[in-house]
Amino acid sequence: MRGLSIVGVILLAISGMLFYFTTDFAVEKITMSHVMGMLGGIGIGLFIGGVIGYVSKGYAIKREQEKKVIERLKNDKYELQQKVNQQKEDIA
Repeated sequence: MRGLSIVGVILLAISGMLFYFTTDFAVEKITMSHVMGMLGGIGIGLFIGGVIGYVSKGYAIKREQEKKVIERLKNDKYELQQKVNQQKEDIA
């Protein structure tokens, strides 16, 4: 989510700068092309946010799977150590 917020702030800053340079913040100078540009900016922002969200979700799922595998391996190791200790006790 942090990456999405950073992209949103960057896009907002760029759009504000472009709006300032084209209209000097005068409401009377707003035309249909400005509205189309804003809608396009929203669309691009949503697209980039979706891609970033998809990638970060995949990353989180992969990390969770790795944690489960490590936990399972730790449990297997513990069980094997218990069996080895039990066999040592049976031999002695």
